[in-house]
Amino acid sequence: MSTVPPVSIPTPRSPRATILNFPNWSPRTASLVSGIGLALMAVLMIAGYFGGIVPLITPGNAAETSADISNSALLFLGGVSCIFVVALLDIVVAGAWYALFKPVNRRLSATAAWIRVVFAGLFMVAASHLVNAFALLGEPAQALRAIETFSTAWVISLGLFGIYLVLIGYLAFRSGFMAKIFGILLAIAGFGYIADALGVAFSAHFPTTFGSFGFIGEVAIIFWLLIKGRRLTVR
Repeated sequence: MSTVPPVSIPTPRSPRATILNFPNWSPRTASLVSGIGLALMAVLMIAGYFGGIVPLITPGNAAETSADISNSALLFLGGVSCIFVVALLDIVVAGAWYALFKPVNRRLSATAAWIRVVFAGLFMVAASHLVNAFALLGEPAQALRAIETFSTAWVISLGLFGIYLVLIGYLAFRSGFMAKIFGILLAIAGFGYIADALGVAFSAHFPTTFGSFGFIGEVAIIFWLLIKGRRLTVR
């Protein structure tokens, strides 16, 4: 009498489990997630930081800065909230770019991802000084000092982000599925951030202009990820 072997029925994976399993994302999923994440980060930084925080700060004038923030408290706090969301999105993009570039060099891609995660943590720590500044509005000098500490800590931490971009630039250059020019542009942006971080670390009055040189590359990569990257089929 023959016996019928049991049939193994695979257990369906929940959509949530699939989403969280970023190391196994396909290149198209990684490209789409990172492209959307980077686009959101750009919008949030422009609207939140440059639109909600920078206009309320008058360098060297603690009294006016405190008064302007007090009169536009929701705008300032909204800007600070945007910064924290950007830091969280940094972690999402780190995971997505790990999945995208791991076929090129798994170890280097993982190293780069952890560097970006550490940067995101430092960015949150820097942003906490803005929260402290809001709590110190009754003492304008200390509030302005906290804001200045945020700016310094942020720029210095961008040096770590610069190292990340240099590594990603190398991976993009070697990838074969991305035009080499993108790798070059990302590396240029990375070296710019590193130069700014070193300059600010040694001089509080250093003009942070080198990081802006990579703006074109950082914007171009968003369009590539959303338009061409989402069509990738290679593993």
